[in-house]
Amino acid sequence: MEPKYKRIMIKLSGEALAGEQKTGLDFDTVTKICESIKKIVDLGVEVSIVNGGGNFWRGRSSGDMDRTRADHMGMLATVINSLAIADGLEQLGVPVRVQTAIAMQQIAEPYIRNKANRHLEKGRVVIFGCGTGNPFFSTDTAAALRAAEIDAEIVLKATNVDGVYDKDPNKFDDAKRYDELNMIDVLSKGLQVVDSTAASLCKDNNIPLLVFSLKDPDNMVKAVLGENVGTIVK
Repeated sequence: MEPKYKRIMIKLSGEALAGEQKTGLDFDTVTKICESIKKIVDLGVEVSIVNGGGNFWRGRSSGDMDRTRADHMGMLATVINSLAIADGLEQLGVPVRVQTAIAMQQIAEPYIRNKANRHLEKGRVVIFGCGTGNPFFSTDTAAALRAAEIDAEIVLKATNVDGVYDKDPNKFDDAKRYDELNMIDVLSKGLQVVDSTAASLCKDNNIPLLVFSLKDPDNMVKAVLGENVGTIVK
């Protein structure tokens, strides 16, 4: 089958990399995710990734700690996850580069847009660590920003639920799942899809967002092939 997209941005939550243990890294889970990413690469799709760091640290849950420092710690957590994904992909024979928004030349390249585009054109997966490099911005916002910068056709947000609901499906049996939404709905209804900054970035740059479950990592492959696996936000 022909992929629907040529260049994509995958947003992975840090918790997704922890598997059932909820914290840290579960390397069996990381390997399964990387195997699905390899299938996408083998289809000829150019893949970029932004991952969260919530399996190690959440800045907004840091109590009385200075918010800027807490967010910097969260950025470092995303780098740990980026390196883990890079290692998993390399073990499968997939060429990969990690670029970070905060310079750390000994372990990763600094983020340079033109260099990232060149890597993608050569078939390398590019993983963006450290979010935007600025406090007060989420990794969802980083995914939307990098997607706009590299001209990605869609942001695939892999989560723990199979789409966007009108209310929490874990608390309400009558929660309704949306098949399709627009960014105005997300912003006006306060739906917990992505934060408002990320939603606005996607809206302003006409980048659709697909929200789906990562419980089956091959949902990423199905999404790239255009199958209905979650909620599309246009």
